[in-house]
Amino acid sequence: MGLILISPLCKAPSWTEWLCNKVMSNLLYFCGMCTLLKELLLIRFFSKEVRGSAEVPESDIVQACRRLLAERQSPNVLRFLEAMNERPDITDGLRKLKCRSLIFVGEHSPFHSEALHMTSKLDRRFSALVEVQSCGSIVTEEQPDAMLIPMEYFLMGYGFYRPPQYSVSPRSPLSPTSISPELFSPESMGLKLKPIKTKIAL
Repeated sequence: MGLILISPLCKAPSWTEWLCNKVMSNLLYFCGMCTLLKELLLIRFFSKEVRGSAEVPESDIVQACRRLLAERQSPNVLRFLEAMNERPDITDGLRKLKCRSLIFVGEHSPFHSEALHMTSKLDRRFSALVEVQSCGSIVTEEQPDAMLIPMEYFLMGYGFYRPPQYSVSPRSPLSPTSISPELFSPESMGLKLKPIKTKIAL
């Protein structure tokens, strides 16, 4: 019925990406899940702000991902890299998609241009692009709050979403009468979203 995509890819890998994946595959084959390989994968997944620097420590999300990478079996990661290098170009088939598509991409994702290319090939009547500022490829981990409002509108287009019914006492600070709509705005949650570039009719 619909697609929600995060930093999607639709073209075959470029020469630079192919070469980078080959270097990572060789590192993995000869050295295992070494520190350099972890760093290359983290650069692919997360923005510089989250990865940290000399002045700013890396976030909990990156630390957790680093631990998970250390626990992953090398053959599985190798298969992932090989699959990335062998993926076909599916651009020609995108125009045939008639379901609604909502695409999220981080502003600093290495695959930002890929998401823009994919959006340009989809039928504009059925697709919407959300660019999340200061974010890498994995929007679901870095800025999940940025996905809430666009997803609500997307689901409302299908009639799936209904406003939550509060079952709290009127004296509660969570009572609907005491909640201001501004509390749920992206700005109040510290999010800086670019406008949704779409012509979709919701």
